[in-house]
Amino acid sequence: MVDISTPIEFKQVEGKSLFLDPRKEYQLTEEKLQVRYDPLTGRTGHFVRLGAVKPQRLPIESYSNPEVKGFCPFCSDLRYRATPKFPEYIFPDGRLSKGEALLIPNLYPYDVYSAITIMATEHVVPLERLNEKILLDSFSIGVAFLKRIKSIDPSLPYHLMDWNYMPPSGGGLVHPHQQCFATQFPGNQVTDEMRCSKAFYKKHGVNYWKELVRIEQQRDKRYIGSTNSSHWLASFVSLGVLGEIIGIFPDVYSIDDFNEAHISELASGIRRIFSYYVDKNIFSFNTSLFFGPQDQEFFSAHFRIIPRTFLNTRDHASDLCFYQALHQEPVCVVMPEVMCKEVRAYFTGKN
Repeated sequence: MVDISTPIEFKQVEGKSLFLDPRKEYQLTEEKLQVRYDPLTGRTGHFVRLGAVKPQRLPIESYSNPEVKGFCPFCSDLRYRATPKFPEYIFPDGRLSKGEALLIPNLYPYDVYSAITIMATEHVVPLERLNEKILLDSFSIGVAFLKRIKSIDPSLPYHLMDWNYMPPSGGGLVHPHQQCFATQFPGNQVTDEMRCSKAFYKKHGVNYWKELVRIEQQRDKRYIGSTNSSHWLASFVSLGVLGEIIGIFPDVYSIDDFNEAHISELASGIRRIFSYYVDKNIFSFNTSLFFGPQDQEFFSAHFRIIPRTFLNTRDHASDLCFYQALHQEPVCVVMPEVMCKEVRAYFTGKN
């Protein structure tokens, strides 16, 4: 018999709302809802039924038209003339490149050391064409930048890589690009995770992220699959309205631990998710890759990805509402256990 005892608690509260439904001749109708507690931080997330929430496709091909495209400093004819350079003490050549990917300073920095990776030469790159080579090159130079910054300024312990892809993700340009920065202030999500990971380790003597992978594998409700040493799960509490997938690298703690093999595993996992997204008509997303400080073994590196959508394309109503923006409460309409079964096929090759 498999031992599934664990200090991790998956807590949820069921609820229901009653109303007289005009679609059913005002019969008394019950609508179920659920609130879950994040097993690490204790923060709550709502799982509800928000009407016909589904991915909404925009005519992304039109973004290549000159009248729509406008000025794009990331395009091949401007990327070397209209973008800034790093000081020589960071990179002697001012920029860093690999394949189509080009890393430059951010003109509007998020922190002291803030970079943008222009991922491809094309202005519009649909998910189908965001191949593994583009991902490998882009993440490789992003990691190289963060490692370089760590060697220059070790006082900034957190290293982050983020990506807004297509509207309504919040990206300023549709030309595919990522954000990389080193910081003392990684945001409330990582700050809470760091504090709670440390407390969990002190109390139970085990790394929370390794324990999460172990128990999710055993329970087999939200464990999607692995790409060698990385493990991919449907999050118990989803930060996105259409669900969330998290990729955990249990033995990677700081940016210096992240090597080319890990980058390859990350790209492989992301490509599998992209295949799922394409089949689900998902065309926009946000991602984050978090690295903790050096000399600790309680916070493992992990990658989060959430789809983004419009509630409708008539009003271009965003999937971000008062609940997420002001209450800081995630709202999701996709049950993680259902999504896990769908995505798992793309990791096992049975889709």
